[in-house]
Amino acid sequence: MSQKILNIDRDSPESKYRQIVNSVLDSVTSGELSVGDQLPSVNDLCKAWGYSRDTVLNAYSELKSLGVIKAIPGKGYYIESAHVNLTHKVFVLFDELNAFKEELYNSFLSALGDDAFVDIYFHHFNRKVFDSLLTENNGAYTTYVVMPARFLGTSALLQSLKGRIIVLDQLPDDLSGLFPAVYQNFENDTFQSLLSGKELISKYNKLIMVYPGGKEPEGQFKGFLRFCHEAGMPFELISDLNNRQVSKGECYIVIWDRDLVKVVKAAQEVNLEIGMDIGIISYNDTPLKKVVANGITTISTDFVAMGKTLAQLVMSKKRTQLENSSSLIVRGSL
Repeated sequence: MSQKILNIDRDSPESKYRQIVNSVLDSVTSGELSVGDQLPSVNDLCKAWGYSRDTVLNAYSELKSLGVIKAIPGKGYYIESAHVNLTHKVFVLFDELNAFKEELYNSFLSALGDDAFVDIYFHHFNRKVFDSLLTENNGAYTTYVVMPARFLGTSALLQSLKGRIIVLDQLPDDLSGLFPAVYQNFENDTFQSLLSGKELISKYNKLIMVYPGGKEPEGQFKGFLRFCHEAGMPFELISDLNNRQVSKGECYIVIWDRDLVKVVKAAQEVNLEIGMDIGIISYNDTPLKKVVANGITTISTDFVAMGKTLAQLVMSKKRTQLENSSSLIVRGSL
C-alpha cells in the first residue's frame, strides 16, 4: 500500500512515532482507510521515511492497543475498526471486588465518560495470577491501572509493559517514585483517624485490632500501634475472633466485614450495647454501615473521590503520585 496515508512533517517538533499514529487515525476518520485495508509494512515505512524499526513498531503497537489495527502473522497490519474516537484503552487490575471498590470503579468509569474503553480483572492476592494477567495483556492497552496489594518485586514486570502504568491503593516501597499513583497512606490515616476520635475511644478499657495478616496493608496495624503507644491506650492485636468472648469495656477495630458481623453478633449474644458497653470501628465505609447497629463508625477514604482522581490522572497523563486521605466517620458504634 502507498505511504500517502502518512502526513509527515520532518520539521515538526512532534515525534515521528506520534505522527505515524495520528496520520493513521486521521486517514481512518477521513475515509482514506477502511476496515480491512492493509497498512504499509514496518520495513516499507522504515525505507520510505528513514525511521527505525522501533519507532514504527511502537506506533503500530499503540494503534493495536486502541483497537484500530490488527496484526496477521505472515501477512501484515490491517485496519480492524473505524471507531477512533477512543483515546484511552484501560486495563484495570484490582485485588478483589467488594462494595467500596465497586463504588471506586463506578466513579472512575463515570468520570472517564465516553473517551475510554475499560476492562477490569482481579488477581485475588495471587501473585501468579497477577503476573500472568499483566504478561498476557502486555501491549493490548494504552494504560494499565494496577493494584499491587502487598506484592514486592513487581517493578521489572510493570516497567516491561507497553503502555502507561498507574498504581492504585497500596504503594509498595519499591514502586514509590517509579509510576504515577493514587494511593492511601494507611499508617498515617489510621493514626490520625484514631487520634481524632481519642476522646470517644478513651471511654473504653482496651482497644483491640483484628488483623488477620497476609493481604492487609501493614500500615493499618502500624498506625494502630503508634496511636496506642502515644495515647497510652491499653491494646491487643489479634488475628481472628474465633472462640473470643467479647467483654464490656472493649473497643474493636475490624478490617474485614466478616469480622464486623462476628463482633456485632458476639455483642448481641451477651446483651452488650454497641456504642456504650462495647465499641466498634470498621475500615472502609459502605452505605450499609450507615444503618447497621445504629451506624458503624469507620476509618475510610472517599472512594468516589478516589475514582474521580484516578480518571483525571488517566486523562491528563501526569506523572504525579496523589494521596487519597482517610478520616474517622463517627456513628453510633463508638
